[in-house]
Amino acid sequence: RGLNEHSNGLLRKDGLPKEMEFNQVNQGFISSVASKRNHIPRKSLNYQTPLEVFLSYVNGKFCLA
Repeated sequence: RGLNEHSNGLLRKDGLPKEMEFNQVNQGFISSVASKRNHIPRKSLNYQTPLEVFLSYVNGKFCLA
């Protein structure tokens, strides 16, 4: 629950209020927020970013140990 609440708080700081209608958000803004979030290192990913883990998986070098 804590990680989810923290993630939601970060999204609010990026300009996505709770009451925002997502059909009114343009693709560029969504891509910008997603990119920003995917470049934050995560403890659960051994302090790698989600993007780094994804790329290592795609390149066949996947290891989280």
